[in-house]
Order: sequence, then structure tokens, then C-alpha cells
Amino acid sequence: MNLGDKLSELRRVIKLRVKSLNDLARMAASVVALGQPTYIIKYRNSGRVVYGLLAIFRDYFNLYGLPLLYYYTDDEGRYPEGNYILIKGDEGGERVEISKSMKAGYISIPIVELVEVPEFLV
Repeated sequence: MNLGDKLSELRRVIKLRVKSLNDLARMAASVVALGQPTYIIKYRNSGRVVYGLLAIFRDYFNLYGLPLLYYYTDDEGRYPEGNYILIKGDEGGERVEISKSMKAGYISIPIVELVEVPEFLV
């Protein structure tokens, strides 16, 4: 089987749109808290900025797992450019922001901006 055949067998991800960037950040932070390295992907689609978290829903029936993309679309351009999503929770509530650098006291989740969107994400 050549590479072209293997790529044609790739399943597209199941897309799950979350309500807010806070929801996506909270989910990513929970993965980090379990000791798993994680990152947020960012790409542009029809003028909108999309932030996403790739995941696998393991052992779904007879499959090895379902590929999932939890994503948030910034339709209004609310969020600034940055390299990290920062999240902090305390008795005052939850704070999520996008920053160019890490910040002490926050969970810092790297943002990886894609130049081209792979077919399995479309």
C-alpha cells in the first residue's frame, strides 16, 4: 500500500463545536492536569479564526477510537494574536486569555498555527 492509498483511508474527524474559548481552554487544561502534553491548533477558515483540540474517543464499539476535534470559532475577531492560551481558576472564578508568553500561576497551553489545514480536518 502506498502513501496515497493510506491517506485516502484517513477518516475525517468528528467536529464538536464548543460554546466558548473558555470551554476549549478548560478541556485542554484538564488534559494537561493528567500529565498529557497538549496544544491548541489554530487555523483560518473563510476569514474566521478556528481554535481546536484534537482528541480520540477510545475503544468506540469495534473501532480503535473516533478522532474528535473540539473547536471554537472566533467569528468576531475578539481574541488577540498570541502563542498561548492561559487559564487560571481560583476562588474569584475562572480567567482565560490569549498571550504572547507564559505567565506565572496560569496553565499555559501552546497554540500551534497551521499554514494549511489537513484534509482530515476539513
